[in-house]
Amino acid sequence: MAGLQDTFYRCFIEDNRWRYLTKGLGNTLLITFFALLIGVLLGVVVAIIRTSCDKNRADMRPGLGRTVLVLLNGLCRAYLTVIRGTPVVVQLLLGVFVILVALGNDVTIACIVFGVNSGAYVAEIIRSGIMSIDSGQFEAGRSLGFNYIQTMWYIIIPQAFKNVLPALANEFIVLLKETSVVGYAGVIDLTKGGEIIRGRTFEAFMPLLAVAAIYLVMVMFFTWLVGKLERRLRSSER
Repeated sequence: MAGLQDTFYRCFIEDNRWRYLTKGLGNTLLITFFALLIGVLLGVVVAIIRTSCDKNRADMRPGLGRTVLVLLNGLCRAYLTVIRGTPVVVQLLLGVFVILVALGNDVTIACIVFGVNSGAYVAEIIRSGIMSIDSGQFEAGRSLGFNYIQTMWYIIIPQAFKNVLPALANEFIVLLKETSVVGYAGVIDLTKGGEIIRGRTFEAFMPLLAVAAIYLVMVMFFTWLVGKLERRLRSSER
């Protein structure tokens, strides 16, 4: 018991080393929140472009509008292929040391990189939600005098979001755990904070156990929220 107390003191109390964990936790939540925000915005745009092309390309007359839509769809497909086909660690290192090096703030770069990465997965989630909406909803929007964009914004997107909201919440949980690799770029997140403590004290068990426990508590909390959200959505459909 005395040995555990001494280890706990050296890892967390001595020199206020617990602050590495609190600072890392703050950065982890900050990166996760803004990355999800960027991912949702980017994912909505990509999903709308892809579904618009799939639904309307065959019926559109040859011209500038059709050409622009096809080009945008090609760019979106390339974006999805590259982002989903390469490791997020490589994307992070490219962002920090090559592409976004001019920004100078590693936390900001991490938010952008994880946001772009998350956007590829969110886009497919939202696209599946849009495709699940009955085509009669588009006809209903047209009968109300809405054009295609208004129909998508006021009728289709709200219904699609309701269908995919649990999946988006799960993407948030996955993103929360994925941010544990930002330490490769020198950002002090929760995992990196535990590694710093381990390097200062040469004690691996206690700091890494604390990191794992904090992640577990956060994931359990958000999983509970997702479950509660799913039950509320099911009850609202009755």
